[in-house]
Amino acid sequence: MIIEIGHFSVVIALVLSLLGMGASFIALRSKSSEWVQVGRMALTLIFGLLAIGMLSLVYSFLVRDFSVHYVAMTSNSELPLFYTIAALWGGHEGSLLLWVFILAAFSTIAVWLHWRTQPAIMPYLIGVECLVIFGFLALIVFLSNPFERLIPAPMDGKDLNPLLQDPAMVLHPPMLYMGYVGFSIPFSFAMAALFSGRLGEEWIKVTQRWTVFAWLCLTTGILLGGYWAYYELGWGGYWGWDPVENASFMPWLVGTAFLHSVMVQEKRKMFKVWNLFLIILTFSLSLIGTFLVRSGVLTSVHSFATDPERGLFILIFMAIIIGLAFGTLMLRSNKLKSQIELDSMVSRESVFLFNNLFFLVAAATVFLGTLYPLIVETWGGGKVTVGPPYYNAVFMPVALGLLFLMGVGPYIPWRKASQASLRNNFLVPVLIGLCLMILLFILGIRNTYALAGTFVVGFAGTTILADFGKISAIYARRDQVNYFKGLMTAFTSNQRRYSGLITHIGVLVLVIGIIASTIYQTEKVVSLHVGDEFLIDVYRMKLLKIHEVEGKNWKAQEGVFQVFRGSELVTELRPQKRIYNQSQTPTTESAIHAINMGHIFLTMPDVSPEGVAVARGVINPLILWVWGGGGIMGLGVLFNIFRPRKRED
Repeated sequence: MIIEIGHFSVVIALVLSLLGMGASFIALRSKSSEWVQVGRMALTLIFGLLAIGMLSLVYSFLVRDFSVHYVAMTSNSELPLFYTIAALWGGHEGSLLLWVFILAAFSTIAVWLHWRTQPAIMPYLIGVECLVIFGFLALIVFLSNPFERLIPAPMDGKDLNPLLQDPAMVLHPPMLYMGYVGFSIPFSFAMAALFSGRLGEEWIKVTQRWTVFAWLCLTTGILLGGYWAYYELGWGGYWGWDPVENASFMPWLVGTAFLHSVMVQEKRKMFKVWNLFLIILTFSLSLIGTFLVRSGVLTSVHSFATDPERGLFILIFMAIIIGLAFGTLMLRSNKLKSQIELDSMVSRESVFLFNNLFFLVAAATVFLGTLYPLIVETWGGGKVTVGPPYYNAVFMPVALGLLFLMGVGPYIPWRKASQASLRNNFLVPVLIGLCLMILLFILGIRNTYALAGTFVVGFAGTTILADFGKISAIYARRDQVNYFKGLMTAFTSNQRRYSGLITHIGVLVLVIGIIASTIYQTEKVVSLHVGDEFLIDVYRMKLLKIHEVEGKNWKAQEGVFQVFRGSELVTELRPQKRIYNQSQTPTTESAIHAINMGHIFLTMPDVSPEGVAVARGVINPLILWVWGGGGIMGLGVLFNIFRPRKRED
C-alpha cells in the first residue's frame, strides 16, 4: 500500500506540473497575481508529493519489500543499511526520481526566496521549471516507473552493483545531480529574462550564488567520482576519460566559463549574448549528460538504462528544451547588442573573452571525443575507441592556456593595459615561472607538459601571491597593523574577489598533483607465492600470507604485504579480492598508504587455486595534492557563497 501511495503522489505531481505551466501562461496573459500564486502553490505541492514518493520508495527498501520490482533489482536482504538506502539511486528509475526531486526542491526554494524581489519574472520562472519537471515526471510515470509491483515476489532481491557499494559512490551521484539541477535555476532566470525582455544585469546578480553553488556541487561530484575510481576500480588512476565521466565534465567546463564571463557583464555591461549562450549551453550539456547516461547509448560502470524507448524520449525532450532556449536567444539577439566595445585586445575584457573561447574549445574537444565513436558506430563504421592519447594531445594544450589566463585575468586593467602596467604586474611572475621550468630541466625533467605546466603554475601562483602581498601591505599601512591583519581586512572588504583567488590556488595545487601523479607514476605487476617479494621504486614489498576474510555480504581473499624502504618497515598493506554473495561479482579492493604527499597503492587482482597472487603496485607521487587542491577550491567557493550580502550583489 505504501508504494502505491508513492506512485499516486508522483502521478499527481505530473498533473500539477501541467497546472503550473498553465497557471504561468494565464498569469502572463491576464496580468493576474492570483494565477502566479497558483503556479507557486503547484510547484510547492510538487515538491511535497515527490518527497512522499521518495519516502515510500525508501520505506520499501528498508522493509525489504521485494514485491517492488525496483527494490528487487537493486538490493537484497544482506545489503548493509547504508547501501540499502543509497540503492534508491543505484539504478535507472530511482536515479531519475532523485534527479526530479532535487529539481523540484531547488525550484521551490528559488520561487519562495525571490518571490518579493523578482515578481515580474515569477511566471516565467515557474513555467520553465514546471516544463522541465513535467518532462522528467512523464519519463518516470510512463517509461521508468520505480513503483511497479513484481508478481510473484521473489524471496530475495538481486543486489546493488558491488562497485556502487562504497561511501564515495553513495555521495557521488547526488552531488552530480545537485550540480546538474542547480544550473537549472540560472537557466530558468536567463529564459525569464529572454521571454520578458528584461535583458539587463539583474538576472546575473540574482543567480550568482545559485551558479556558484551548482558549480561547487558539480565539482565535488566529479572529484568524488575520481576518488572512487582511484581506489575502487584498482587501476591506480582517477580519470580515464570514460564517456560518462566526460558527460559531467562538459557542463563543468562551460559552467566555469559562465562564472568568469558574467563578471564582464556586471562590470562593463558586455558579453550579454555570450552569457545567455553559456548558461543555456551549460544546462543543455547537463541534459545531454543525462541522456548519455540514462539512454543506454554508452557502456560504462556508471551508466544504467538500455531501453531505446527511454533514450528516444529523453532525446526528444532534450531537443525541445534546447531548441526553445536557443531559438528564443536568436529571436532576442537584436536586443542584446552591447553599446560598449572592446577598447583594446590587451585588456581584462579580452582576457575573459579568450577565457570563454578556451573553455568552449576544451568542451568541444571532450564532446567530440565522447560522441565521435557513437556516430561512427551508428553509421556502420564499427567500434572506434577515443582514449587518453587523443585527450592528452588536444585537451592538454588548451588546459595550459587556461591556466596561463588564470594568472593574467585578475591583474590586467580594464579597457586597456599600458606597457608599464604589464611590466609591473607580470615581469616577475614570468621570470619566476621560467626559472622554475629551467630548474626542472636541469634536474633532468624532459616531459613537455611537465615543463610547460611548471611555468604556468609558477607564473599564475606568483601573480596570486603578489596580489595578496600588495593588498595586505596597503591595508596594513593604512590601519597601522601587521600584514596578517591587513590581509584579513582586505579579504573581508572584497570577499568575492579573494574567494575566487583561493579557488584559483586550489586549481594550481590540483594541477601540480595531476602533473606529478600522471607523468611520474611508477607501476609494476608481478606474480608472487607467499614469502616472495618485489621492488617498485625505492620500496620492497613482501607477501607474508593470503587468508580468508568475510564481510556482511561478501567474502574475500586478503593478502598481507609488508612494505620496506631499505631495512625499515614502512607499513603493512592488505589488498583484497572480494566476491559478493548474492551476485557472485568479483571486485578488487586496493590498499593505500600515504607517504610524502603521495601514495603507495597496492591491489591483488587475482589469486590462483595454487595460491599464486597477482600483485599490482603503484607509486603515485603528490597524489594527495589532487584531493587537497579540490578541498581548497571548495573552501574558496564556500567563502564566496557565504560572503556578507551587499546591495550591489
